[in-house]
Amino acid sequence: MSTLSHEQRVALVERASGELPLTQQAELLSVSRSSVYYQPQQPSAEETAIKHRIDEIYTASPFYGSRKIEAQLRREGVVINRKTVQRHMREMGIAAIYPGPNLSRRQHKEHVFPYLLRNLIIRAPNQVWGVDITYIRMLKGWMYLVAILDWYSRYVISWELDHTLEMPFVITAVERALSRATPVIWNSDQGSHFTSSQYIGLLKAHQVQISMDSKGRALDNIFTERLWRTVKYEEVYLHEYSTPKEARSQLSNYFEFYNQKRLHQSLNYRTPAEVYATGQTIRE
Repeated sequence: MSTLSHEQRVALVERASGELPLTQQAELLSVSRSSVYYQPQQPSAEETAIKHRIDEIYTASPFYGSRKIEAQLRREGVVINRKTVQRHMREMGIAAIYPGPNLSRRQHKEHVFPYLLRNLIIRAPNQVWGVDITYIRMLKGWMYLVAILDWYSRYVISWELDHTLEMPFVITAVERALSRATPVIWNSDQGSHFTSSQYIGLLKAHQVQISMDSKGRALDNIFTERLWRTVKYEEVYLHEYSTPKEARSQLSNYFEFYNQKRLHQSLNYRTPAEVYATGQTIRE
């Protein structure tokens, strides 16, 4: 069951025949009862449009903070204050700040690790993996995408999509990646998902060296930031996903193309799959 996302497990409960009470179905599928009964409130068209534009600004300039994003929105005629921009950014998972109880703060200091990649030369697949979460816009709302990327080959090891920023979809992606291979170093930001005991425990159990970006330095995770720009400019911004199912299907097709067919200039015009499978030397 660990291979299913939280969204998929809720859907299974919703499709069940009714022979078991909802409480028992939820327990069997490790889904909270509140998730089953909860009907998400549709965001307003104005909020959705502003968040979509914040996503575009941040994707183009991931070093922008709330002040510059507010200034840019005002230049475009959007009447907004910085406090609202900060709230939207938290809800979007931008700058490693996540919504919900105790999710807007990092965990205890013992769960924060030093950045191990400064001046490191990456010479082979599975030497360094990076993980990150990004906002995926839809026609009426949004979802969240987590991906694990091999930094040498730019190969997407695994990914997962969900409508909330709760932990299960991150753990699902991590478990799926570790079932395929084990990196030497695993890098992330200092967000609450990546300083959680569950996440740290998984990596330690596989004897992975844990690396974390310096606080406030989004570009420490530069290869994953480049992945997000590629995914959004080549796929997400070209489509208007109407449903989570459509978003998942389209992104699945795109990642298949990205890994298996998309030629990368930085890989000497080879595909990530070719370089990941063979460990071919990349010209410096």
